[in-house]
Amino acid sequence: MGKEFRVKANASNYATGGVLSMKCLDNLWRPVAFISKFLSDTERNYEIHDKEMLVVIRYLEAWRHFLEGMTVKFEIWTDHKNLEYFMKAQKLNQRQARWALYLSRFNFMLKHILVKGCKRELHTGTNKTILW
Repeated sequence: MGKEFRVKANASNYATGGVLSMKCLDNLWRPVAFISKFLSDTERNYEIHDKEMLVVIRYLEAWRHFLEGMTVKFEIWTDHKNLEYFMKAQKLNQRQARWALYLSRFNFMLKHILVKGCKRELHTGTNKTILW
């Protein structure tokens, strides 16, 4: 599939939420699917970086028919900067190792989003930021 996709994912202490968006012919991003789900009692005990990675894994599983095997790299937007280091981590627990193996099936790039009040900004590494 030659379409461009973007996943926005976030976790709180009690629930997760995410949206899959697709870039249309008019260069606007439009939502394709939404998911929100409460965390189980066990998941609520995860460290915050594991909750954030759980969201990514959960939504890649749900939307794998759109995203798996794509030749065009898609973006995963998250507000948790430590996830960028997850991909480079050397010491992983069993859950994280299982997740890392699953993530290897996808062609993606993690993007960190700065949260300021109610606004979210995509940190692009340049002087530009994108509000959403």
